[in-house]
Amino acid sequence: MTPKSMGSLWMLAAGLLFACMGVFVKLGAAHFSHVELVFYRSFFGLLLVYAILRRQQVSIATTHWRPHLWRGISGTVALALFFYCITALPLATAITLNYTAPLFLTILTMLVFKDKFNLPLTIAIALGFCGVVLLLHPTLERDQLTTGLLGLISGFLAGVAYLNVKQLGMMGEPATRVVFYFSLIASICSGAWMLFFGEVHAITQQGFAILLGLGATATLAQLSMTHAYRVGKTLVVGSMAYSTIIFASLFGMLLWDEVLTASSWLGMTFIVASGVLSLRLSPKH
Repeated sequence: MTPKSMGSLWMLAAGLLFACMGVFVKLGAAHFSHVELVFYRSFFGLLLVYAILRRQQVSIATTHWRPHLWRGISGTVALALFFYCITALPLATAITLNYTAPLFLTILTMLVFKDKFNLPLTIAIALGFCGVVLLLHPTLERDQLTTGLLGLISGFLAGVAYLNVKQLGMMGEPATRVVFYFSLIASICSGAWMLFFGEVHAITQQGFAILLGLGATATLAQLSMTHAYRVGKTLVVGSMAYSTIIFASLFGMLLWDEVLTASSWLGMTFIVASGVLSLRLSPKH
């Protein structure tokens, strides 16, 4: 196995850790609101990334405050909706809906860079949205369509945030600075919501353990994913990112006896296949 192939395996570790993060969010719903979970996850990340910035001697000063602001706001709302859906839907369903982000990113990138019509890529994207329809169909029967649509919106806003990240990268902004400003904006927005709407719960010993697990798994997942993209093959790493859905499905079945219908499994398969195909067919900018 080549070093690049070995490096790509870090994405499997990230996939497992992201699924574990989802588990802690679902467990945390018994102690905290989804906005509180966003705050603690973001604030934990803010402290860590600030320490990394100091160690790397990277300044937090930037002239690109506007794209940082848009990336922070879109990413924060996407994260809040994602966490809410995890608390209300089967774990695998919520994560799969959020993982429609690459499909939206592909569409947004084609629009922004005015790419020519690409029939195979269009078919791949259409396949993904057929998967979304199949995945949302059982939620209609359980009167959870609104929650399912919110999950889809979280995927769209995550796609917008990723596009902002792409643009910031093209402007020469270091990745650590981009993550710092996202964590800062997410902490401020979620903290303000908690302050003004009174959604602050006491942190019990069990609640603290859940928050610690949430912060640790989210941070380790980000670090593993970053390392995978740095040393692995981009297409392989991007494809392996969907392993989170598999791990989430297993955790949902083992911990909460979640049973998905055949149409849900088929829909998830379509979304994963569409995401992998989009990665391979998308124009490179």
